Amino acid sequence: MDLTTTIEPKSDQLNADDLMAGPRTVTITEVRKGSNEQPVNVVTAEFGPGRPYKPSKSMRRVMVAAWGVDSAAYLGRRMTIYRDPKIRFGPDEVGGIRISHLSHIDKPLTMALTVSKGKRTPYRVQPLADAPAPDPDRIGQDQMRDLIAAFDAVGITERADRSRYVTDTLGREVAAADMTRAQADTVIAALLALVEPAADAAELPIGGE
Repeated sequence: MDLTTTIEPKSDQLNADDLMAGPRTVTITEVRKGSNEQPVNVVTAEFGPGRPYKPSKSMRRVMVAAWGVDSAAYLGRRMTIYRDPKIRFGPDEVGGIRISHLSHIDKPLTMALTVSKGKRTPYRVQPLADAPAPDPDRIGQDQMRDLIAAFDAVGITERADRSRYVTDTLGREVAAADMTRAQADTVIAALLALVEPAADAAELPIGGE
């Protein structure tokens, strides 16, 4: 049994604790404007629009140095992110997310980042190797969006609940990103079957006639 889903924090963003199992390589599908405190929301194929990565100012500087200022160019690009337990908030080490690798750079990128008031230290990001050719039988981004929309339509919004539903429907544990297209079609069809009876019932007049 994979315990990853049992330790995931409930949140509307990607947290450092989501990466306790190790680094993750993610693919950017959208970059959205955030709040004043967290102005950039990076949506990834792996965590979806409900759990965007909100990079710190230091990591935004790394992204700009590597990829430029136009976030439209980031779509489809990949990064490896990891949990750094030594990131501080005030006097305390609380942990945070850093970037270790980026696609679309041909050599290591080194730049000075501020680590505390008046102190800067070199930070290096490595090139990320090209992604392997996509498996034609593996779930694609369009189908993943359909799957997420189907889950949302029936009110299954937590990742752990979605994982359990997939396991119950397919008869075995399969991560969403590892599904075949046929498996994704099966789960989507099962979810839509839950939506349609509810919609039909809503259209019936009082008394069911």
